[in-house]
Amino acid sequence: MKILHLFDFFSPHGGGTVALLYVISQAQAQKGHEVTIYTSDFKLDREYIASLADVEVYPFHCVSSLAGFYLMPSMICEVKKKLRDFDIIHLHCHRSFQNIVIHHYAKKYGIPYVIDAHGSVPRMVGGKRGIKWLLKWLFDIVFGYRILKDADRAIAESEVGAGEYRKLNVNESKIVLISPPLDISEFSLLPSRGIFRSKYDIKEEYIIIFVGRINSIKGLDFLVESIYELARLRNDVILIIVGSDDGYKSALDKLIYELDLSGKVMFTGFLSGVEKLSALVDADVFVQTSIYEQGIRAPFEAVLCNTPIIVTGHTGAGEIVKKADIGFPVEYGDKTGLRDMIIYVLENPDEATNKIKHAREYIETNLSYEKGVDKYEQFYKEVISGKFE
Repeated sequence: MKILHLFDFFSPHGGGTVALLYVISQAQAQKGHEVTIYTSDFKLDREYIASLADVEVYPFHCVSSLAGFYLMPSMICEVKKKLRDFDIIHLHCHRSFQNIVIHHYAKKYGIPYVIDAHGSVPRMVGGKRGIKWLLKWLFDIVFGYRILKDADRAIAESEVGAGEYRKLNVNESKIVLISPPLDISEFSLLPSRGIFRSKYDIKEEYIIIFVGRINSIKGLDFLVESIYELARLRNDVILIIVGSDDGYKSALDKLIYELDLSGKVMFTGFLSGVEKLSALVDADVFVQTSIYEQGIRAPFEAVLCNTPIIVTGHTGAGEIVKKADIGFPVEYGDKTGLRDMIIYVLENPDEATNKIKHAREYIETNLSYEKGVDKYEQFYKEVISGKFE
């Protein structure tokens, strides 16, 4: 098959979506498919691209990234000439300039495409309608509804994601659940404990860790306020926040200052590879406090580093954690509840270890690299043939 993937930018800083795109495109190429990625040159990481063997990556020049909308007009000519060459198109995320262009020419040339929103469908997160909500609404009125309606299939990572499609009136028959695969081999040789702790001179006995973008949807204010409640009871815990600033760090810094938590919260910035693994290995509890979260990649990376996980229960991650009994769910906004759950996990290591064991078994059974790649391959074939069941 000739497969085309599209995402706004291609860098490790793109988080879980880019990580998934990297894994599945590489695996598809290794299985003999011709794989191409159309992206922009925003935050372009050429070393990252070069490490992706046998995949053609085309970074079109980004003339504007205003409000997270990456405008790359030079892409239009390339799509007009080359889109006929592909058998299937895989759109990653919903509202983008790329998707507008692809939707137009895919319909014109009769090329099937699927959309994988990765949690980008909701217009509003956290109960507030602002300028971003308005811009998303306008996009949907002009382009978005048609992009979703005309997609051959809409991929959801969980029932939470499926529900989001339904709210935008995607036909139920088009919604397909596919859990993203995880390359477990990345965690076969873990760093020794103590490397991260030594590098950052951490004296506290216990490390609570968050890994992800520093964005308002991640619920980091809730997490910091819960750490404040925890610090009132004990002084042997530190919160480590690993990730790049996505526009929210200044607000978080202000909250940390107001709560006098400067000595109990540490930012490392973006970490990848061995550095990130070292942080996860040294952590005693991984916490994901998102207001909204469809996927569970970051918590699964934590359990593969033998670190127990706490997640907000209403999210896609929480859905999987509760269903498979592989971690500890909490209610978003319940600061004393999260505080008490952190204490419970720290004081019940045997139960935490048992949850990690269950999580590993769940990953190996449901999310293995090989099985995941095969699912996408079969899915594409059925979409192309029009015989999807």
